[in-house]
Amino acid sequence: MTDATETAAKTDLTRYLVSGREALIWKLDGLSEYDVRRPLVPTGTNLLGLVKHMAGVEAGYLGLVFGRPFPEPLPWTADDVEFNADMWAKPDESRESLITLYRRVGAHSSATIEALTLDTNGRVPWWTGDRSAASLHEILVHLIAETHRHAGHADLVRELIDGEVGLRQGNDNMPPADRAWWEDYRERVEAAAQESAER
Repeated sequence: MTDATETAAKTDLTRYLVSGREALIWKLDGLSEYDVRRPLVPTGTNLLGLVKHMAGVEAGYLGLVFGRPFPEPLPWTADDVEFNADMWAKPDESRESLITLYRRVGAHSSATIEALTLDTNGRVPWWTGDRSAASLHEILVHLIAETHRHAGHADLVRELIDGEVGLRQGNDNMPPADRAWWEDYRERVEAAAQESAER
């Protein structure tokens, strides 16, 4: 890969990672402390927990995996903590502190991406066997997919909280329709589901 190709590929991958990260953070805008923390599905998924989770995930993949550990302790990533400790915010973990942490992790990630080539191999200790060796390119693709997957979870949680939807600020990526149109649309989707079930 030429230097220009490498630079272009890193730019593209970084752009997608950053856009997913920013979409996830944006879903918290304008909500109360309760609403950013409250679980709305049986598995407890909540908006601030998704940010906390992704801060730890990104710190691991673009830090520890390449021998460049994130310099701050993330207690919820330790081996001896309860399951899902990273998926919810304790009362003393503020929204601002977790968002700021996620941004610091992002800056650390950018430094890792800048310092290494896409074919640099790291080791993912939580992946088993031969699969544990992975290139920076593979890790970036994996991390982009995981970030956008959780941003999608955040889309649904936010819609359940207050009906707000959209891809990102300034580009909601939704049809230009009013509430009445959406209600009619949902009714048509429900009617089609019922009709299919009766066949």
